[in-house]
Amino acid sequence: MRRLRVLVFAAGAAALLGAGCAQAAPTTTTPMPSATPVSTPAAAVRAAGLWGRAIEVPGLGALNKGRNADVNSVSCAAPGSCAAVGGYTDGGGHRQGFVVSEVNGVWGRAVEVPGLGFLNMGGHAGVNSVSCGSAGSCAAVGDYADGGRHQQGFVAVKENGGWSRAVEVPGLGALNKGGAAYVSSVSCASPGNCAAGGDYRADAAGRAQAFVVSEKNGSWGTAQQVAGNLSTGPGGDAGVDTVSCGSPGNCAAGGQYSKASGDQAFVISEVNGTWAAARAIAGTLSSSGGAQVTSVSCASAGNCAAGGQYDYGGYNAAFLVNEKNGAWGKLIYVPGLNAVSRDAYLSSVSCASAGNCAAGGTYDEGVFVASEKNGVWGKETTVPGVLPIEAVRSVSCASAGSCVAGGSYAGTGRGYQAFVT
Repeated sequence: MRRLRVLVFAAGAAALLGAGCAQAAPTTTTPMPSATPVSTPAAAVRAAGLWGRAIEVPGLGALNKGRNADVNSVSCAAPGSCAAVGGYTDGGGHRQGFVVSEVNGVWGRAVEVPGLGFLNMGGHAGVNSVSCGSAGSCAAVGDYADGGRHQQGFVAVKENGGWSRAVEVPGLGALNKGGAAYVSSVSCASPGNCAAGGDYRADAAGRAQAFVVSEKNGSWGTAQQVAGNLSTGPGGDAGVDTVSCGSPGNCAAGGQYSKASGDQAFVISEVNGTWAAARAIAGTLSSSGGAQVTSVSCASAGNCAAGGQYDYGGYNAAFLVNEKNGAWGKLIYVPGLNAVSRDAYLSSVSCASAGNCAAGGTYDEGVFVASEKNGVWGKETTVPGVLPIEAVRSVSCASAGSCVAGGSYAGTGRGYQAFVT
């Protein structure tokens, strides 16, 4: 079997990492020092606009003896200062989680998340999301299987260049009576001021509930249930899929909750450190189910954009919704998209400043991107140049009107290739 490898390449302040390998990691139970630099020209910071050569994540091949690894998330606080996280399979066939850091344009070696091996007695862990509030200060979240093979959620923090030991999300174990917790997203507005969210099983019947948890000045609070005011379906399920913070203590999250008619989309806002009640997105309530917020981005406190899709009349429609000065507006169809599509999914939203965002996703004829300028969303645009494109996976905007999108397209032979635009 041909061995697959995870690759990393960098351009100026941006870094993209792709999935496709497996790894094994030694168990680490003590805090790790800052990553050891890897001397390679491919990892050096280059002039803005020039992409470097893709390289395997340094050190990951040595961990990945089970040949199944992936990078799930990357975050850059400054040019040449990034972090990436993911999972790999060790020589015993157990899933483990790793972190890798870039310092001054040089990628260090991937290491198992300190302390995660001790928590992961059930042998099934992974790191799902990372966010860096400043250079050398990040937070990473994920899940692991405890000794009773129950899935639990963890958080690990990087301070002054070194990763601390992973710990169970405070209070989540008490909520997670059904033994299946998942931390899906984390966002840091500044060092020591972050928020995360996900879901857990409230009881043995398997009902999923949504939660959020916040960090203030370096101390994590207690996980709290959200969207309980909305879930009225037979299972009462809910989950947070995406989190974004515009400033310390001012964040937004989105996901889905169940009603008798099916899943619906919701958003929830944190204002000055206090989470408000979850709010159903007006417009998705008329659907026959299947609604979800897949991405949220906050440019500043109270100024965010969220997007997703819902089942409307038997097909999937992509939507956007804006928060302006702390007030969420009504659902917006992606302009122009519904006229040409009966099957659309929105993957990613990114806001560079209030009212200036970009979004991307997939529809039945290909993929699309859309831009918001001064609070007004323009008509969707099919990504030019690469056809047929299979999906836009992620969008990121460094400043108003300056964004990058990436995803996959069908190659000349079988399978898919990756693109950026």
